[in-house]
Amino acid sequence: MPKNEKTDKSQKPATKNKQAKRGVKQTSKTAKTPKTKSAKSEKTKTAKSNTKNAQQAEKRRTNQKRTSSKKNFGANSKKKQTKKKPVKSVKIGFLGGLNEIGKNLAVIEYENDIIMIDCGLGFPDEDMLGVDLVIPDTTYLEKNADRIRGLFLTHGHEDHIGAIPYVLRKLDIPVYGTRLTLGIIENKLMEHQLPFNPRLNCVEAGEVVTAGSMSVEFIRVNHSIADACCLAVTTPVGTVIHTGDFKLDLTPIEGEIMNIARLGQIGNEGVLLLMCESTNAERPGYTPSEKKVGQSLDNIFLRNKDKRIVIATFSSNVHRVQQIINTSAQYGRKVAITGRSMLNIVGAATRLGYMSAPNGVLIDINEIKKYPPEQITLITTGSQGEPMSALTRMAFSDHRNVNVGPNDYVIISATPIPGNEKMISCIVNELLKRGTEVINDSTAEVHVSGHACMEELKIMHALTRPQCFVPLHGEYRHLKKHADLAKQMGMEPRKIIIPQTGKVIELTKRTIKARGEVPSGAIMVDGYSVGDVGVTILRDRRHLAEDGILIVVTAIDRYTGNIVTGPDISTKGFVYAKESEALLDELAKLAQRSIERCLHRGVTDFETMQTRVRDELNSVIYQRTKRRPMIVPIFMDFSL
Repeated sequence: MPKNEKTDKSQKPATKNKQAKRGVKQTSKTAKTPKTKSAKSEKTKTAKSNTKNAQQAEKRRTNQKRTSSKKNFGANSKKKQTKKKPVKSVKIGFLGGLNEIGKNLAVIEYENDIIMIDCGLGFPDEDMLGVDLVIPDTTYLEKNADRIRGLFLTHGHEDHIGAIPYVLRKLDIPVYGTRLTLGIIENKLMEHQLPFNPRLNCVEAGEVVTAGSMSVEFIRVNHSIADACCLAVTTPVGTVIHTGDFKLDLTPIEGEIMNIARLGQIGNEGVLLLMCESTNAERPGYTPSEKKVGQSLDNIFLRNKDKRIVIATFSSNVHRVQQIINTSAQYGRKVAITGRSMLNIVGAATRLGYMSAPNGVLIDINEIKKYPPEQITLITTGSQGEPMSALTRMAFSDHRNVNVGPNDYVIISATPIPGNEKMISCIVNELLKRGTEVINDSTAEVHVSGHACMEELKIMHALTRPQCFVPLHGEYRHLKKHADLAKQMGMEPRKIIIPQTGKVIELTKRTIKARGEVPSGAIMVDGYSVGDVGVTILRDRRHLAEDGILIVVTAIDRYTGNIVTGPDISTKGFVYAKESEALLDELAKLAQRSIERCLHRGVTDFETMQTRVRDELNSVIYQRTKRRPMIVPIFMDFSL
């Protein structure tokens, strides 16, 4: 190989190995090709190679830029996702108090902390036969009992505290309320005899209670009971205000008006959500002061000096009871109290200093016969027509100590709760039949509401200036009217939610949404039984009430396959036996034939025989009477 060729090879180290691999072929080509052509060819190849390499390098640079760009976007995106924190939210659920009057219970939840607001009972509907009370379904709370930081109470009315004795049997949680509220609860708990000492914590208006990640401030309001408060709940998301029941009374009996200044201060600091009662949202103007009732009572006592005065009112309205006592003392009357709940609350209010009476004015109900009727004032329960109340027993001459007549003047100092109108009307009719004069709030100013009307609701909205709004405490028409009022005050419709029982509201710093639900409903209390009365039992009770019952009793010897005695038929609430003997005889024969067919075919299973008898009798009874009584076949085995 020429020397210069070796030199050229030494100048091209990048291609040395490549050329070495192709050495034989290239040598033969070099022998056949002129030197100039070989150099030119090599130059061309090098140029092409350089061009190709340049293109590949450019391609690599482009790909690197793209990859780098993708990596940077992904990194930035990942970085943002890492830094982005989950949106904090507060969940608020309602287990009662919506589309109804009573059974109030709200639940506020943030992460691992839950607080309850109020725990009331409701009155049973007309179709809840035999049911005494209705309380909220607390299944969700029972499953999350370890997360509950406390039960906070707005005031001492039954629709806000009445379910507490039943709920505390399942939830051993701290309870926070004002002095009178807890005093009323203590009396209730003594009657129920809980197996443990409940954790009752007394607070005053203005105090703040820490509840996990939240805190609750009690703010004084006016209502038809002393010591009523609204609650300002501070959460990591924002402040939530629950008004409870309230009205703006500038001349209250206890002398202290609603803490408007504090509500305005909280409004200036920022309120995320206002949850406000809606009972009187349809009523324009303002609710009159409680003192107006005192003025009306004075006029009534003056005009009826020759009659015994009987006044039925809410037992929890201690301010009204106090006014009745004061007016009675002014006119030289003795005051007797009747009705268990009235006695309990008056006793608690007197013990705690919320009520007082001049010496000698209060007497026992058993002592009223010692005084002339015109010197007696009776304060009684029964303003809602409760079947077992003292006023109801008076109306039906069933009261042990009181018989009403023409010398009595009865005042019903209350407004009927929706659904109770019929019962109250029945009582009034019975009283009138006995010659008793009866007046109520429709004929005289003997009652004022404890709930805010339109203008007072507007004031609450103006003071708090909430970002979002949820109307509470009322039937749907009340909630809808209050929602419309909030719109008139400038609230965005998307920031207003009309809640439903069992539905959950999710609240962030900027949004409010209906999201999710929790178990809810009504638990019925029947005597000592709590929750045992369900849909099936109520259906049976309605069935019995509407169509009666027919009982078929038969004794059978299953070994011989013979009827020993019967069938004997008895009825209750179906037909009058003496006037329907032919029908009952026919039904007895039909039942006998049905039983004999079963025995003839070897069917001795009592359940099967009961079904056969029930089906055949039901068909004939409906054809003859167009009724469907409850048919109960009873078989006794005489083969044993």
